[in-house]
Amino acid sequence: MKTLKLLFATLILGALVSSCSVSVHNIEDEYYASLEDVVTAYDLWYVDYHKTSGNSQLEFMNIAFTLSFQNGRVYANNNIVGIGSTGNGYGIQVGYYDTYKGFLEIDHQIDGYVDFDVIQISSDRIKLIDNYNNVTYYLEGYYKNNFDFDQVFYDNIEYFLQEYEAWGKTYTSDEGDLNEFDNENYLAFTPENNTTFYSSQDQVGTNIDNLLWDYEGEYIVYDVNGYDNLKILTLNYDSYGTEEFELSVINDGRIKLYHNASGTTYKFDGLGYIQLMKTSANKSEKSVSNQYRKRTKIIRETKDRQKH
Repeated sequence: MKTLKLLFATLILGALVSSCSVSVHNIEDEYYASLEDVVTAYDLWYVDYHKTSGNSQLEFMNIAFTLSFQNGRVYANNNIVGIGSTGNGYGIQVGYYDTYKGFLEIDHQIDGYVDFDVIQISSDRIKLIDNYNNVTYYLEGYYKNNFDFDQVFYDNIEYFLQEYEAWGKTYTSDEGDLNEFDNENYLAFTPENNTTFYSSQDQVGTNIDNLLWDYEGEYIVYDVNGYDNLKILTLNYDSYGTEEFELSVINDGRIKLYHNASGTTYKFDGLGYIQLMKTSANKSEKSVSNQYRKRTKIIRETKDRQKH
């Protein structure tokens, strides 16, 4: 039976195991009166992908960082680039929904119809259960004015790096020792996995369609002790070893790499933005289907920042 579950079992269990002095509140006082009230209670539902459980997956849920439900329409932020500004913060419309049958039915523009049982864990947390595909997603509710869009960049940095076809070097600081990486002018991070990068020494200004990728290697992103807005990026070049950088995000299309070994700072700009499930009529924009990239459960190691 598909129905909205508002934790009646939890309340009953709490009454049984607590002390004799128990005050059981009306469920409507604490939470919401209907399923529609639940899914529309917050501007954004952040998909906490690391808590996903089950032995299957839904493509549109795997690429969505946030979902929003408004007047029968479903919106999603599928890209890190533009999050907070695209669609006034809601992202792009990806389909329609209704709740009148007692469950959340989503009609996705690519994946079609999916029915979810909705369990409200707390006033700002729900889980969506797709019994047919045996997968459960956990969502956290936020209002736009208290949602940290900037932090999403750093929490999902691997996906941000993948949202451009290439990254072109636009700046090299005068400070710093000469080193082999001075010759690397383009980088690319592919969506097939979260470990492969490509590097090119083609001249600055080369069209991305004409780039010759001289090298393919492995990269790793680390968290940094004591910093939420900084990562450590290592690029493994077989010929001259592993290069380590401090990685910071300047804006939606520019990153800064500080080369720890030489003290050189580089800036790279994103080239060839890839928007997932584009709905614009502008055919000149790059677009891909939602089969192009999947989120995975990334577990990062942590490093200390080097002194410099």
